[in-house]
Amino acid sequence: MLTIKLPDGSERPFNQPVTVAEIAASIAPSLAKAALAGRVNGTLVDTSFLIESDAELAIITDKDAEGLDIIRHSTSHLMAYAVKTLFPETQVTIGPVIENGFYYDFSRQPPFTTEDLATIERRMTELAKKDLPITREVWNREAAIEFFKSLGEHYKAELIEAIPADQAVSLYREGDFVDLCRGPHVPSTGKLKVFKLMKVAGAYWRGNSRNEMLCRIYGTAWTKKDDLDAHLHMLEEAEKRDHRKLGQLLDLFHFQEEAPGAVFWHPHGWKLFQDLINYMRTRQEAAGYVEVNTPDVMDRALWELSGHWFNYREHMFTTQTEDERVFALKPMNCPGGVALYKQGIKSYRDLPLRMAEFGKVHRYEPSGALHGLLRVRHFTQDDAHIFCTEEQMGEECRDVVALILDIYKDFGFEHVRIKLSTRPENRIGSDETWDKLESALSTALDRMGMAYELFPGEGAFYGPKLEFVLRDAIGRDWQCGTLQVDMNLPERFDIHYVAADNTHKRPVMLHRALFGSLERFTGILLEHYAGALPLWLSPVQVVVMNISEAQADYAASVAKILRQNGLRCETDLRGEKINYKIRAHALLKRPYLVVVGDKEMAAELVAVRVRGNQDLGQMSVDTLIQRLLQEISQRHS
Repeated sequence: MLTIKLPDGSERPFNQPVTVAEIAASIAPSLAKAALAGRVNGTLVDTSFLIESDAELAIITDKDAEGLDIIRHSTSHLMAYAVKTLFPETQVTIGPVIENGFYYDFSRQPPFTTEDLATIERRMTELAKKDLPITREVWNREAAIEFFKSLGEHYKAELIEAIPADQAVSLYREGDFVDLCRGPHVPSTGKLKVFKLMKVAGAYWRGNSRNEMLCRIYGTAWTKKDDLDAHLHMLEEAEKRDHRKLGQLLDLFHFQEEAPGAVFWHPHGWKLFQDLINYMRTRQEAAGYVEVNTPDVMDRALWELSGHWFNYREHMFTTQTEDERVFALKPMNCPGGVALYKQGIKSYRDLPLRMAEFGKVHRYEPSGALHGLLRVRHFTQDDAHIFCTEEQMGEECRDVVALILDIYKDFGFEHVRIKLSTRPENRIGSDETWDKLESALSTALDRMGMAYELFPGEGAFYGPKLEFVLRDAIGRDWQCGTLQVDMNLPERFDIHYVAADNTHKRPVMLHRALFGSLERFTGILLEHYAGALPLWLSPVQVVVMNISEAQADYAASVAKILRQNGLRCETDLRGEKINYKIRAHALLKRPYLVVVGDKEMAAELVAVRVRGNQDLGQMSVDTLIQRLLQEISQRHS
């Protein structure tokens, strides 16, 4: 007799070992049909998994997040099956799940092309309709290696050889295709109905450029066709909003090979960048921060003391001087912030000390990972380091969270998820310290009534962190701001303050970034607004245009008045037809277009158009200024 406990707390007895599928059938025929996998005592398994002792069980269907991942994983193997039937000489390697889909890497010459995708997708559909059972088999390691070598699948043999000796070698069979996989998989290919192959790309075996270049096919899979259609529509929108194209269209920035991963800012782009800094500078000053600046290049000894040299070395740019001293471009601002704190004796009356820095940092990212403003090697962080007592830590955390959320509202981001990432395996500091720091963050959120998601093992090596994830206008999520609490760096750098009882105590250090990378946040803003930035953020807020040469001086005088009132204004006095000029500036997504002709000049008025081809008609310059200033003051409303 064994007992199965279900998620609702109910228990079901069975006289003999029973599979997940059989338990689902005993509950309801509809559940048996919908079952994709099971979670037994917290571990995902196939529906064919045999339970031989008391256990807790949850049946996984396509309504569960794990169910969708299993569908995607199974679809990647279905794609490999289809490839092998169409191109038998191809070697298969690995096919994991990724965000919104999957990929599979293949060894084939010549590589696949985009034209091959439709053929592979049709074969996948044929195999899915056959509803072939997908079954798990545990093989002897040596037999599995010989099996794949006999098929010419040398990559699979290499993968098996790398599996630890204490782990089982599991293969999955569907039809006449056998693949190495830990699983679990859906029960049969008939569960895989909604998928699409997206693109082909190159990828090195094991991510090492010294290895063979493989051909990677990306795909996506969903439980409902409506979800697939929505995803494809989102991708179409994302293509239109690509910040790299917008950066070129709006003349904001560019990249070039001589400086990979670094931005060449054009005047309008640099204006936007500086406006972000000035905005944040104003908010920080109001919140009690002081602004500082630290060196870009510092001796290796400092990075060894901070722990970055041993935990982050592969991402650091270094150089060696004639006297053999090793220096590193800073990948993070924190050690510089601690060095500033150490200057002079600090009293408990000086705390909390909130030091903000718009610091340039440099991190090595592989060439293939670089992506416009979103992934660069040289960028600016709106960092701040808050030094406080343990008693002040909770309130400081709450204040930072409140500030972050309020700032995001100003930029039009109302939907923000919070992630709490806890101690990683590779870390510094005692478990007691980590307990205290993780509790500080979770308690701060609980007291604010804020919902959050827990991500065990994903904290920084020196402390747990909160991550703030923004949802943009087309439903994509972007991780931006962070808050980390840290008692490890203060200990490593031996910093302290004089307490009220005249003893020396160790401060807590909070690491905080709101935009995160300003370059990345700029890219996110451009894509969120599809380049049509709100008036208060637009590098050019108004363009004044004349109809003919006769109004050139009047147009220039209107622009001068607008600038004197703090508005970012340009003129277009070219001898082009007015409709041409209007179209040109509409393509540049300027918020307001002001046209002056003989009638406007005679009446000392202006004709005003708002982005989106809305004609406001004639008005006085004063009325226009009042409208613009009021719109700017409203920001996110």
